[in-house]
Amino acid sequence: MEAPPDNDVLWARALHFQHSDGSPGLSGVSLGVREGEIVAVGGPRGSGKTTLLRCLSGLVPVRRGEVWFNSVPVHTMGPMTRERLRRDRFGWIDPAPVLVPELNAWENAALPLMLRGTSRRRAKTAALEWLERLDIGDKSRLRPHAMKQAERQRVSIARALAPAPTVLFADEPTAPLHRADRAHVLRTLTTAARSHGITVVLATHDAQTAALADRTVSLLDGRRVKTVHLPPVTETEGRAACSLSV
Repeated sequence: MEAPPDNDVLWARALHFQHSDGSPGLSGVSLGVREGEIVAVGGPRGSGKTTLLRCLSGLVPVRRGEVWFNSVPVHTMGPMTRERLRRDRFGWIDPAPVLVPELNAWENAALPLMLRGTSRRRAKTAALEWLERLDIGDKSRLRPHAMKQAERQRVSIARALAPAPTVLFADEPTAPLHRADRAHVLRTLTTAARSHGITVVLATHDAQTAALADRTVSLLDGRRVKTVHLPPVTETEGRAACSLSV
């Protein structure tokens, strides 16, 4: 078994995954993600983006191949160990908000912290801070049924960021948002990740979303086809120029 590179917080080699109906999800995908890096996983719908994130995060066990987190083999972990890893070190954002209907916005955002044993006061402070950053601080006492879809998705993003995860997996995180809202939410997400040293693996089929990443890995039919390296830019510059490597 080959050890992963020391500077990769996530490392996967020759991942294979097959869906329950027998259709292939991943076919030999390898990937390394450095600490603090924002990597976009691009490709059309059905290309394997979500499956790759689920395998990297330990949500599903890989059928063949290896997944390492900080030089620890995730692919050999049992279900309970993977669950603790996801709870303590990873954050996850779904394409549609999945909130606890009985809890209000700040309680939903604070839930992962309280599950880790953080005091209610500290968890609430962190949750409210992120709700404010995402411009829904005034909705903190509303329950999900009283909020719009876009507001619920912002709560989901706040919930993922509040515990300051080592790695954040974001599966089409702005899918339910109007185009006018996407840019602000994505800027908040990427700025938070860089300022807190959070590694982000972002699945998207949107080129403008992928352009905010440091690097894009493209999938097609469950296979990695190319990597797009985006040069560093200032806040006032776009990411129009890029270099491709096959």
